[in-house]
Amino acid sequence: MYIYILILFYFSAFIIFWAMVGYPLFIITIGKLFKKRVHLKNYNFEPSVTILVVAHNEESVIEEKLNNLCNLNYPNEKLEILISSDNSVDKTNNIVRRFIEKNPMHNIRLYEVEERKGKTNAQNEAARTVESELLIMTDANSIFKNDAVNEIVSSFVSDDIKYVCGKLEYINKDNITAGMENTYWNLDLKLREIESNIQTITAGNGALYAVRTKDYIDIPLIESHDSSLPFKYARDRKKAVFNKDAIVYEKAGETVEDEFKRKVRMNRNILSSLYRWIKIINIFKYKWFTIFYLGHRTSRNLLWIMHLILLITNVVLSCQNVYFKIILIAHIFIYLVAIFQQIFKTKIKVINLVHYYIMTIVAQWVGAIKQLFGKSKPFWDKAESTR
Repeated sequence: MYIYILILFYFSAFIIFWAMVGYPLFIITIGKLFKKRVHLKNYNFEPSVTILVVAHNEESVIEEKLNNLCNLNYPNEKLEILISSDNSVDKTNNIVRRFIEKNPMHNIRLYEVEERKGKTNAQNEAARTVESELLIMTDANSIFKNDAVNEIVSSFVSDDIKYVCGKLEYINKDNITAGMENTYWNLDLKLREIESNIQTITAGNGALYAVRTKDYIDIPLIESHDSSLPFKYARDRKKAVFNKDAIVYEKAGETVEDEFKRKVRMNRNILSSLYRWIKIINIFKYKWFTIFYLGHRTSRNLLWIMHLILLITNVVLSCQNVYFKIILIAHIFIYLVAIFQQIFKTKIKVINLVHYYIMTIVAQWVGAIKQLFGKSKPFWDKAESTR
């Protein structure tokens, strides 16, 4: 029995290490071997484009979003702006209607979803009305850099590229909580860029991504297109690429509460995602994507259960070995640091980093429990500090 507990301890420790340290170091090292690969672009490609914005009660930001999209550096006659209002009950719809009346030179449409079923449903419904060649997805609180559409479009250089993701930059990284998210996010972007240059990315982000309209796929409402589509395309041995020059700006959550809610939402489908790796385990068929997905997604999605196994096995092993007693003390100390930060809200960076990481693990647990008991929902209340 002792040997099995020991194996579980080291296995869970390895998964945690690989997810947070091992895989990033591995990919960055591999990236150096592929550094001569260049992200191809074709700026002469100017297809018709629809920018689809899902909005639920976004009266505070929707006009700024419309102004931003109307001032992009892309041919006006080839650009459509489609607002899919997910049963908004505030002034969102009226603001959009007035904006359309005052700006007849722009092709803007309002699609009103009758029953609120969440962002994915609002995208699915509105996408069925689109006739343009490319469909760009974005959020109501995301602001495009002037040439963002040109950049996204330029990446569709071949038929095997089905999905292009832009680069999200946070504008409030001086805030402590937002700064922690920014640190994590910058590392993720680095990994994404390398994966894209080698073969294909494992996920995008909801602030800015695009697909050919003919390749758009309706997905279950509990899922998100920005994570589901790259996976589905990879299974068809097609590509999802990252264009770091297609930039969009957004505010990260400025409070622990807002960021925690966001991460719970991100993990609302975590149990279902755990078996995805089975579908792409054939490395001879999927090549680098198998390695990317297992390292970048599956290992991270296992963190919540690996931490529990590590703690339980550490407690058992500490009863028989002084070495594991020392590890257990360090183990408990990390959790105490996180609790300390939750109570006293210090500005010490190392303590904040520990707290942020543990908060992420707890959010995974909450997401898993909600899904297990059927409490996961396809819609959510937005974080006000991101507006």
